[in-house]
Amino acid sequence: MIRILLAEDMHMVRGALVALLALEGDLTVVAEVERGDRILPTALEHQPDVAIIDVDLPGLDGLSAAAQLAQQLPSCRTLILTSLGRPGTLRKALAAQVGGFLLKDAPPDRLADAVRDVAVGKRVIDPQLALAALDNGENPLTPRETEVLRLAADGAEAADIARLLFLSVGTVRNYLTTVVTKLNARNRVDAIRVARESGWL
Repeated sequence: MIRILLAEDMHMVRGALVALLALEGDLTVVAEVERGDRILPTALEHQPDVAIIDVDLPGLDGLSAAAQLAQQLPSCRTLILTSLGRPGTLRKALAAQVGGFLLKDAPPDRLADAVRDVAVGKRVIDPQLALAALDNGENPLTPRETEVLRLAADGAEAADIARLLFLSVGTVRNYLTTVVTKLNARNRVDAIRVARESGWL
């Protein structure tokens, strides 16, 4: 019997997943949580074989919780569920040593098979997402350009960024212009969106 911890903040979705998994004779949900910061303590208490974790959770995001599990309870494998198939999120998931990454709109039988595969140490990645991640390529921005864009994404104006990074306002504006050009973005806001979706911020 494969013991499962389920982390999903939407009650209806969580209930549907529990019901779906209950149809499988070799799978049992031993614990449910609705917050990311409850995953590790609950896993330590119940010792599940697999944790099915939604990416977007209150308290602590799913990928950070998966990284905690990998460090403190390596016997528990993780399967990340997401409704957003972003290549950058997949890269972050792999860096957090997750066992699987599945889109929520995958066929129901795919979930049960993914849990079984992850439980025995196989890595399960949605094939379309894997291809998108390969097509997406590496971050074209330098560390300094990324830093400037990250501060802009947090709402800092050019003058604030210049003060924080000990640069002139003109240099900051040049960095932002270069970033927009490199990312083929329409403007700064679009550049932030592109960088976030690609997992570069």
